[in-house]
Amino acid sequence: MACFPSSSSWTDSRRTTDSSPTTTKFTFLTNKDAPRYKLARVDVTEPGSWTDVLPEDEKAVLESACAVHGDKLLVNYLSDVKYVLQMRSLATGELIRDIPVEIGTVNWISGRRVDSEVFVEFASFLTPGIIYRCDVSAEAPELHVYREITVPGFDRKDFEAKQVFYPSKDGTKIPMFIVSKKNMKLDGTHPALLYGYGGFGVNVTPHFSVTRVVLMRNLGFVTCIANIRGGGEYGEDWHRAGSLANKHNCFDDFIAAGAFLVSAGYTSPARLCVEGGSNGGLLVAACVNQRPDLFGCALAHVGVMDMLRFHKFTIGRAWTCDFGCSENEEEFRWLIRYSPLHNVRPPWEKKGRRQYPPTMLLTADHDDRVVPSHTLKFLATLQHELRAGEEGSPQTNPIIARIDRKSGHGCGRSTQKIIDEAADRYAFAAKMMGVSWKD
Repeated sequence: MACFPSSSSWTDSRRTTDSSPTTTKFTFLTNKDAPRYKLARVDVTEPGSWTDVLPEDEKAVLESACAVHGDKLLVNYLSDVKYVLQMRSLATGELIRDIPVEIGTVNWISGRRVDSEVFVEFASFLTPGIIYRCDVSAEAPELHVYREITVPGFDRKDFEAKQVFYPSKDGTKIPMFIVSKKNMKLDGTHPALLYGYGGFGVNVTPHFSVTRVVLMRNLGFVTCIANIRGGGEYGEDWHRAGSLANKHNCFDDFIAAGAFLVSAGYTSPARLCVEGGSNGGLLVAACVNQRPDLFGCALAHVGVMDMLRFHKFTIGRAWTCDFGCSENEEEFRWLIRYSPLHNVRPPWEKKGRRQYPPTMLLTADHDDRVVPSHTLKFLATLQHELRAGEEGSPQTNPIIARIDRKSGHGCGRSTQKIIDEAADRYAFAAKMMGVSWKD
């Protein structure tokens, strides 16, 4: 096999061989002693002869490498959550040249060692998919559009995607993508949607969403993705910095993202909507508990809300690798500190905080991953502690749930169900934040 993407372990690594059928040298893409991956080579006739062809980068994550055009490698790095393509020597790993690529996600590379032509599948916030063709034998290889998916009525030239870096509570610089209409005036009046995940080493890289296009084009939203700690955007160290005892960094990072958007003039607290699903639902709920004054709306999908009992239901025990487990005293202390279900407090008891923002909690009756009881218990606790709906209660913003029938954990749904849910949650957000439709 000529192309080999990142693998989760040494033994699962794919390999490429020299063109000779009798070769004894094998090249592996591995994370052994290299959390951000490296290329290593061994001669099987000399088992101790391991050498690094491409050592681990100090910052970028090595996503994949493809042997092409005889003695070359087309290498794909994730650097500051942006994909970087490079031509390197297969023999030594030496850099030959960079191949420019815009902000987006390189999904796969198709090429063979006997060919000089490769194909690259690419997607971004502003395009659902492009297949590029590239002649790597050229003096200065460039990507040329071979096929492109287009969306009727959408012109990506009217929008722009950029990346900013903002400081978290402890000073760590956190990357965030901001997508909006071009030439937007930063006067704090725009509605904004802030999304985050931050868990299990998952990379949140640029991808196309028709729903977000509608929000930007017809409701004037700024859409933002914060690459908070807990993900894998900078390798395993970034993941560990947002898991177990360090989980609270995720919430600090996300709250700091919201504060940055307000201070930079993109939006205001009354028009800042936060959204996340599963581990991201936990993120949204925990942040709303901690800073209800910062957000104008909250959308929490299928969130893990009971951090003391999650391990007792379905696949929950598998998540203890990221969260810890309440059956361990030290880990209990981590979890009780931020567990959404156990940290609901009337914000008007603290000076300067008025009430919880309008909140929609989403779950499904057949979710066997994050069981619906997480959302239902959190909903009941919010309504009870805030006396939501009672006469005289300071909590006048609605706290509601949307429970989908015959659905699971976000996957395996019909297109119609996906459309219906998106319409409900974003209509709720628009109504709550006073945003009107624009043709």
